Amino acid sequence: MATAGGTPARDGPQVIAPTAEHSATVIFVHGLGQRNRSWVPVLQTVVDRLPGVKWILPQAPENPVTYSQGQRRPSWFDIVSLPPCNCFDEAGIAVSVATIENLVISEVRGGIESTRIVLVGFSQGGALCLMTALTTLHELGGVASLSGWIPQQSRQAMLQLEPSLPVFWAHGTADTEVPSSYGEEATTFLRDGLHIQEDKVVFKTYAGLEHSVNDAELGDLATWLSQILG
Repeated sequence: MATAGGTPARDGPQVIAPTAEHSATVIFVHGLGQRNRSWVPVLQTVVDRLPGVKWILPQAPENPVTYSQGQRRPSWFDIVSLPPCNCFDEAGIAVSVATIENLVISEVRGGIESTRIVLVGFSQGGALCLMTALTTLHELGGVASLSGWIPQQSRQAMLQLEPSLPVFWAHGTADTEVPSSYGEEATTFLRDGLHIQEDKVVFKTYAGLEHSVNDAELGDLATWLSQILG
């Protein structure tokens, strides 16, 4: 397995400023091999519905990725295979969780209550957001996973903390990289393992959608964010 400590991200976080009084912050975390800036136009319809929200899109460093035969790609942690196996890059995950935690701390120091901060991520970014949100000592407003998963080895820490924040999970039924069964199993763990209230866990699937997002999914995300952020 490739090790942590890759080349620092060449691009800093992309920040989308609110167009109304800043009342909440969404931290959006991209997937394996992606650039944060590529998500700015994709998220625009969601951004437009939440004028008081500041968006922060961090950029992963370039690390050697085992799944890509050791090629350096933007990656939050090493991945051996897709669909994800039980391999666990503990060092890489720890560094990336700290990156997201530091963004949360910065927003809190800037005057935003932690309950007004939501983590949203796609694929590997979704996994990172879930591992961060479900183990942090900050009381976050919620976490959303778009085609993500919860690594098995990260779950013990979650069981010890018993988080209770709102969760939005979206998954395409035609996803072969991270199949929707991963989402079904993970949301069952959230309800039965972590005992998060049924009405706090939203699980939606999108017929025919592969490892991507579509307008319906983004619309549902915007609705969920509007509900929990008021």
